[in-house]
Amino acid sequence: MQQPTTPNFSIDLSGRVAMVTGTTSGLGARFARVLAACGASVAITGRRVERLELLAQEIREAGGTCEPIPMDMTDRDSIRAGVSVAEAALGTIDILINNAGIPDAQRVIKMSDELVDNVFGTNLTGPWILSTEIARRLIEKKMSGNMVNVASIAAFVTSPDSAAALYSTTKAGLVRMTEALAMEWARFHINVNCIAPGAFATEMLEGMMERTGDFSDIFPRKRICQPEQMDSTLLFLVSPSSECVTGTFIKIDDGQNTR
Repeated sequence: MQQPTTPNFSIDLSGRVAMVTGTTSGLGARFARVLAACGASVAITGRRVERLELLAQEIREAGGTCEPIPMDMTDRDSIRAGVSVAEAALGTIDILINNAGIPDAQRVIKMSDELVDNVFGTNLTGPWILSTEIARRLIEKKMSGNMVNVASIAAFVTSPDSAAALYSTTKAGLVRMTEALAMEWARFHINVNCIAPGAFATEMLEGMMERTGDFSDIFPRKRICQPEQMDSTLLFLVSPSSECVTGTFIKIDDGQNTR
């Protein structure tokens, strides 16, 4: 390692290739914009093709480099094919943001098998398949990398009235997946970390608040956080400055929840 500068921090991602899942709305779109603005070439993925194209146009008009790739996180062939398309277009992926996720919003005993499969597939199995596919390619090429899994504060907090037992379970699994993969891949210099957002302004949260009403008044700071308030944490975890940080999670919830 070269002697670090003071301070040992940079948000320059020039020459890096990132893949962000779930970029057709909310946090994923924000993460893709931020990584591109910092110089990374970004593979933006999701199921809604029109939205992918609109985001790609926006990033390119801002001077960034990106490749829109339709991808279904419940389809293993789609995931592996998407990685190959991204690699052919942009180069080897060395930053992965596992952001795609869907809620359950139903009581457990009323859930259909289809809903259970979709939530597990999107929130946990898909990220597992994608992470291992990217790690395999990095290891073969003896390259380092950074992975950030987007869990949720629901991985740690639930309640009798949340109607989110399955969502909470999959997000807790994502936290443990982070820890386990980080240990297995540490020798290859692939860092795997996790962020656990609280209530942030996204389409998913808007849908929840349509059902429950505005609940921001119960929080200590009486507000809903904005996606841009996560930029600095994301950039730290994908930058060389966090090279000794792996297998950890960071709660970003504005003090909304218990500890």
